[in-house]
Amino acid sequence: MLINFFYTLRAAKLQVSIREYLTLIEALKAGVIGPSVDEFYYLSRTTLVKDETQFDKFDRAFGAYFKGVELVTDFTQDIPLEWLKKTLERELTPEQKAAIEKMGWDELMETLKKRLEEQKGRHEGGNKWIGTGGTSPFGHGGYNPQGVRIGGNGGKRSAVKVWDQRAYADYDDSLELGTRNIKVALRRLRRFAREGAETELDLDDTIHSTAANAGLLDIKMVPERHNKVKVLLLMDVGGTMDEHIHRVEELFSAAKAEFKHLEFYYFHNCVYDFVWKNNKRRYAEKFPTWDIIRKYNRDYKLIFVGDATMSPYEILQPGGSVEYNNEEPGAEWLQRLTHAFPKYAWINPEPAGVWQYRQSIAIIQQIVNQRMFPLSLQGLEGAMRLLSK
Repeated sequence: MLINFFYTLRAAKLQVSIREYLTLIEALKAGVIGPSVDEFYYLSRTTLVKDETQFDKFDRAFGAYFKGVELVTDFTQDIPLEWLKKTLERELTPEQKAAIEKMGWDELMETLKKRLEEQKGRHEGGNKWIGTGGTSPFGHGGYNPQGVRIGGNGGKRSAVKVWDQRAYADYDDSLELGTRNIKVALRRLRRFAREGAETELDLDDTIHSTAANAGLLDIKMVPERHNKVKVLLLMDVGGTMDEHIHRVEELFSAAKAEFKHLEFYYFHNCVYDFVWKNNKRRYAEKFPTWDIIRKYNRDYKLIFVGDATMSPYEILQPGGSVEYNNEEPGAEWLQRLTHAFPKYAWINPEPAGVWQYRQSIAIIQQIVNQRMFPLSLQGLEGAMRLLSK
């Protein structure tokens, strides 16, 4: 089994040697870890990857190899990988799709527990069991208007829960922009002040002083001007946001260049009771959202960046998060944040033309009082004008 894992890492261009592979085998034989995919992940990364910059590449290779093996919910029963192998793509007519009924949240979760207790083997193309290619609300690769995606890749963006733990990469704030348009748009939100030592040439005063000094050069310096605006940036990462990584990185890079007082945190899909700064340590280094609200003053401008594309349950339902059982719905936290920071806006990288077709976007728009703007030059200018009032 691990021979194929070794070759998968090599195929992903990771410089993994035979000696390191044998070290991993020795550690497993010595019983260093228990029978857990999480523990094996950290052990294999420690023994096989020598450069921290290769962690993201390792995560992708590891995820591709062990897709669907480990669950990230409170259920303790594992689902065999064989159940989730997709070999059938089922085409449904619009009439057939319309006939498939949605389950409510409680019914969906209770039914899933029963399926885990009852199911004994692989199913494909059906409408009841955990499997692939059918209309069951549990599995992947098929069609259901509202279900729990288990393994595989999402296609319809309607899953209520996702049993597929992912390692997200931080947005790159050093990305060089191909255009200055985003920076120009962000400059609408500014309030300059003189701060610090004398580091900037005061051209007007220099000319005046030189003329008054009978033509002898008299250079005058003033402290450099800084934008005093304070910005709190909350960015959605992972899942459907993967499609927008480059554009969000451009925005992030421009924001760090334009705003001296910039604080940023990550969230996934919707803000809940904690956020994080480093995606590789998002479970180990959490920042309670209450602490964020208490730490920063009301003069901070709050900017959400996210596509707001998710199951409505993730916003409205306790336990609706795709990654853990949140005690309070995301809507409560969004309302607390917008109350704590009266100057706020939501930047959405999804084209504005599709917003009307996404129920979750309509819900988020209502929560933020229609202060949602597209990630475009015109949209950024509109958001900055609103925040500068």
